[in-house]
Formats: sequence, structure tokens, C-alpha cells
Amino acid sequence: MDPLTLALSKIDALHELDPTKTPTTNTPYELHYAQKMTTYLYKHTSTPSPSLQLAIRAQHLKRWEVPRASYPAGKAGYYAWRSGLARRQAEIAVQVCLESGIGETEAQRVGALIRKEGLKGGEDAEAQVLEDVACLVFLDDQLEGFEGAWEEEKVVGILRKTWGKMSERGRELALGIEDMGGRARELVGLALGGN
Repeated sequence: MDPLTLALSKIDALHELDPTKTPTTNTPYELHYAQKMTTYLYKHTSTPSPSLQLAIRAQHLKRWEVPRASYPAGKAGYYAWRSGLARRQAEIAVQVCLESGIGETEAQRVGALIRKEGLKGGEDAEAQVLEDVACLVFLDDQLEGFEGAWEEEKVVGILRKTWGKMSERGRELALGIEDMGGRARELVGLALGGN
């Protein structure tokens, strides 16, 4: 097995350990999430680099082991949790890559992508692809459950921030999501100014 295929299979094996299951297919949630990420990656970019493929697949690696409640409440606690997760997920992914025969430089590149280094200021086009893909999966797979937990104004604000993180290509794909439910689509319309 080539190093890329081996690393991807090891990442998926870790995702399969997630105790949370999707309600419809009983698939471990993080494996489901990783598969959605990969699907959107290939909708976004037909020939992604191996590093980007690995970073996309490892985006939530072992995330369930660090629950949000393990950090303080509030915005600062949320951002600390997200930053801590990114560092941890990057470390685990780099180790999996190295164990799979991927070279040090490429393995470190995977880690940098997971940490979204170079995203601000548009310095790294692949980091932007990863951000786009994460936003697309949120819109496609998580928004409907999310919007029921928060008041409309907060959800619309989050959607505006999500839209602001995306490139033009990401936005184009977002507008084409076919499976988005009516209420979710309505909220996206409100966020984009289509009151």
C-alpha cells in the first residue's frame, strides 16, 4: 500500500473509534464528517495535493476526546478549545503520516494545513480550500441541527461569518447545495441579505 493510501486508512481507523453515531446510518460521526469533507474537497478541487487530502481527512481527528465542556464557557473558551483541538489534531495527523511512510516535510505540511496556518491574509491557497470545505460541510450537514439550538438572529450572524470565511469558489458551491432544507436555506438567504 502506498504511503498516502495507508495514511488515509489509518486516519479512517481512528475516526471509526468515535462513540457518537450518525442517526440514519449508525456510522461513527467523525468518519461520516471526514467522508463529507473529502466529497466536498473533490467538488472544490479536482486534483488536490496529497497533503491537502490528508489534512481534509484528518480535520477532526479524535475530536470527541476533547469535549467543548473541558474548556471555559464563552467566546474566549470556545476559541481556546478550537485552537487546542487544531494543535492536537495536527500532532496526531503528523504522527500518522510519518508512521505511514510520508516524508517529514509533507507530514509537517499536513499539520500546518490542519492548524490553518497562512489562512489569514490569503497566504496559503490550500488552507483556504480546507476552510471552504469545512464551511460547506457545516452548511450541508450541520446547519439544520445547529439552527434549532439557537435563536434566529444568532444563527444568521454565524452564517454571515461563515460566508465571510469562504472564497468565491466556496460560495459558488454553497449556493448549489441541493440537500439544504427549507428553513436552513431561508436562514442562509437572511444572512446574505435576502430578507
